[in-house]
Amino acid sequence: MDSISPVSRGWRLCMVASCISCIIPIFFLKHSHDSVNLSILGSTDIASTISINESDANSHDSVNLSILGTQLNEEYKCNIFDGKWVYDPKGSPMYKGAQCPFLSDQVSCQRNGRSDFIYEKWSWEAKGCKIPRFDATDMLERLRGKRVIIVGDSLNRNQWESLACLLYSALPPSQTLVDVKSGTYKVFTAKAYNFSVEFYWSPFLMQQNVNQDNGARILRLDRVATSAMKWIGADIMLFNTGHWWDLFQYEGKTVENMDIESAFDMAMNTWARWVDQNVDATKTRVFFRSISPEHKGKHWCYNKTQPIEDDSYETTFPGKIIKVVERTMQRMKTPVTYLNITKLSQHRKDAHPAVYATKKWKQLLALQNRKPETYADCSHWCLPGLPDTWNRLLYVSLVLDTSKVILSS
Repeated sequence: MDSISPVSRGWRLCMVASCISCIIPIFFLKHSHDSVNLSILGSTDIASTISINESDANSHDSVNLSILGTQLNEEYKCNIFDGKWVYDPKGSPMYKGAQCPFLSDQVSCQRNGRSDFIYEKWSWEAKGCKIPRFDATDMLERLRGKRVIIVGDSLNRNQWESLACLLYSALPPSQTLVDVKSGTYKVFTAKAYNFSVEFYWSPFLMQQNVNQDNGARILRLDRVATSAMKWIGADIMLFNTGHWWDLFQYEGKTVENMDIESAFDMAMNTWARWVDQNVDATKTRVFFRSISPEHKGKHWCYNKTQPIEDDSYETTFPGKIIKVVERTMQRMKTPVTYLNITKLSQHRKDAHPAVYATKKWKQLLALQNRKPETYADCSHWCLPGLPDTWNRLLYVSLVLDTSKVILSS
């Protein structure tokens, strides 16, 4: 019998090892779960899981979602709220203001005489991943048979007008109903899709009364707004608050000059209890939008046509208020998605109405030159404009199926 040389024996062992090394990865790949975990990080972390299967891929071909560098079962970090503004004259804006006759004067900057258009042509680009653009057709399908409510102050009304216009401009007017007569309740309905997007004006999310003696607002920090009974049963809820706090009432006692942070904390706890007691998390998605920044002082919005390019720029909104919101969501049993638009909005000093928030802009323009801090609206936003990006990120959150907010340490 011929003997096997040490070299031949080593060669055969190498071949066997190579075969085994090929078989093992194939085995594990075959039995791995078809999912991608996407962790969105920022001042809060939003843990997301995207399930991938053949039926999902075929049903949403219109959505161009490309998470760069992601493989199955690979942890990948993509913060959709962190990125940069890119000039995109071909892709922006997503509609024309004239397509939505129901837009209020406050946001209709072009109709009110603003002559520049560059502020409409910026697109948000997230770092490290490509997020889908707002797809009105896909959004209409996702909302079919559903009810969306947007509750909060005039900045949430700004977002409601944007979302209503994004969807309205994609449909024949005969297939829609829009009621904007009330200052406290507005609704857009898509008849063919059997869904509605409603706005409830509630700037504090709490019950408001008026002091009969001096006319001052009184907030009941232990009671949610009276309209809350109408919120129940919505499929998607989007809330905001944080502006305009001045006089409070808690447990039946009026408290003047109360610490803002303490009062806000009480209100947020009251809101959180209502959500936990009245929302079925298996049927309803809850969102909370972060504070929309103003632009005053050094970065005053008047006569500005370009975004702020200084990455270190931050507005003066109190960080303590933001921390209260984050702490509250962390304690809730109901999953809440944090629509964290503050930082990306800080750089858009060019996107405010300024004097173009009214048809009387010529008179304001003259006054503006003498006293700009009084007459320029540097709080709200032109449409088309920045709130369209807020709704794009709302859409992205629905596409990615983000759910539980987990605060970073």
